[in-house]
Amino acid sequence: MSDSSSHLAPLTSLTASQLGELALKIKTWGQELGFAQVGICDTDLSDEEPKLQQWLDKGYHGEMSYMANHGMMRARSQELHQGTLRVISARMNYLPPQAGFAMNLNDPNLGYISRYAGGRDYHKLMRNRLKKLGDKIEAELALLGICKPNSRPFVDSAPILERPLADKAGLGWTGKHSLLLNQDVGSWFFLGELLIDLPLPVDIPVAEGCNTCVACIKSCPTNAIVEPYIVDGSRCISYLTIELQGAIPVEFRQAIGNRIYGCDDCQLVCPVNSKAPLTEESDFHTRAQLKQPQLLELFAWSETEFLKLTEGSPIRRIGHARWLRNIAVALGNAPYNEAIIQALVARKQSDEVDIMVLEHIDWALSQQRGKQTSNENGLPQDVNRKTQRVIRSVEKGMPRDA
Repeated sequence: MSDSSSHLAPLTSLTASQLGELALKIKTWGQELGFAQVGICDTDLSDEEPKLQQWLDKGYHGEMSYMANHGMMRARSQELHQGTLRVISARMNYLPPQAGFAMNLNDPNLGYISRYAGGRDYHKLMRNRLKKLGDKIEAELALLGICKPNSRPFVDSAPILERPLADKAGLGWTGKHSLLLNQDVGSWFFLGELLIDLPLPVDIPVAEGCNTCVACIKSCPTNAIVEPYIVDGSRCISYLTIELQGAIPVEFRQAIGNRIYGCDDCQLVCPVNSKAPLTEESDFHTRAQLKQPQLLELFAWSETEFLKLTEGSPIRRIGHARWLRNIAVALGNAPYNEAIIQALVARKQSDEVDIMVLEHIDWALSQQRGKQTSNENGLPQDVNRKTQRVIRSVEKGMPRDA
């Protein structure tokens, strides 16, 4: 039995005109699938390779060994997926309605959760949409009598420099906080890629728009943005509360405040984000139990409750122990409250805590008891000053989301 694909013309038979029309269709299909924007670029990230190597050499990846495991493949999409000629880069907005940023940060008895993580995990959703985009391309080529392209979707699932690729594909520019910024929508979006062996026309990168603004650098709670465009990941609160497996260094604990999963401060103070639209994906809306959540209620979750209430959420991947670790730090940073001390002492007796969590509980108890004897009622002034600046920025620049 002969292979029906042998009757199809090769991909190289596509004309420039056909490739141009296909690129336009890809962008339309992308929007129909729920992507806010789709761009196309080639695979050449040779300019990024020395930057990546310097970042790794300085240890800015912390314990994220996967950042160094694949050498420079991260900057070479054509090595990651053989035959790749183009990267179709797509973004999907995730800013949920009633984000309540300022309200959350202003109450140290609440747990702050980065707003990308309040709903359903984006990885599978976006990967499925990108696969559907690949299917539409395949179907279109079949109609033209062209053989099947070789494509593969990625969403944080492989060693790939997604932000430089999205930058090159014209989806935005890389801001001084190292996140991608789009002049019309800010930075509240996820990125995903479809690697494909089609020589599609590429898009033009947009001009950088940060100018002299350094709001993100000044406002980072742990001074993780060590210079414009360079983040020391080992100091970043998102790393400390999500990626770090062991104990959070004592030097960063007070600066973490009530941020128990990730941090949005560098985005919150960015003036470009004042225009950010709300997501149209209900899956990214914040779950009821994670909206302005009380720290003491979250700390009381058993492991069974944690797994149930975070099912399908990105939060689940840190596990119950690190969840308790993070909340213990936040409770230590909260104003003195006898109920907090009682909760911490009770948790110490639980068989759900290990030595690592116990150490953070002991730290939190010492913080609480120190405030009790000294009549202090919160974080050091310099820590509070930064947080108050973020709160003011939100109230002024993003009042809808405050």
